[in-house]
Amino acid sequence: MAYQYPNKQEILLAKVKGKTGKISDKTHEEHLKLYTGYVNKTNAILKELETLATTLDPANPAHANQIYSEIRSRKVDYTFAVGGIINHEIYFLNLGGKGGVPTGQVGELINQSFGSFEAFKKDLKATGIAARGWVWTGYDAKTGSLFNYLGDAQNTFPVWGVKPILGLDVYEHAYYADFFTARGAYIDEFFNFIDWDEVNKNLAS
Repeated sequence: MAYQYPNKQEILLAKVKGKTGKISDKTHEEHLKLYTGYVNKTNAILKELETLATTLDPANPAHANQIYSEIRSRKVDYTFAVGGIINHEIYFLNLGGKGGVPTGQVGELINQSFGSFEAFKKDLKATGIAARGWVWTGYDAKTGSLFNYLGDAQNTFPVWGVKPILGLDVYEHAYYADFFTARGAYIDEFFNFIDWDEVNKNLAS
């Protein structure tokens, strides 16, 4: 049986409900409906790939072809769908905290990588304004440093070997109902409610 991703919608909503200031519960509720869609579609694709595997023929262009084929369409869309699960779980679990200056290893790495927390905030905010979809603070074990990565879609993250520890969704559905076009104000409010304990857990995992 193909692996099936669990739907953590209720857990994620409980993590943030009433705990994110001007980022409203209604926005989170609607946002998490999209997350559930990603879970359902990811699981459906995995089942389809499992079924396809029973008859898969690499020599059959209907099965394997770089223009269009059964395996290509599913595997390309799988990365987008599963990215929607992972990104949103990072985002919602990172919220519901008290914000402020981070402590622990994350605080140390921010100072080491950016020079100060204020410099980190400026870089993350500017990256969020420049992105079309996502920003991730990632830890690169090779350099021992943090970097704020920009992504324009669910599946543009992975930088090989980099661990995403903080996720910021800047698609309009994450903030428009509360902030309209004031994305910068949304990012400021996001900072006020980061759960740095959770970010430290991501770094340690």
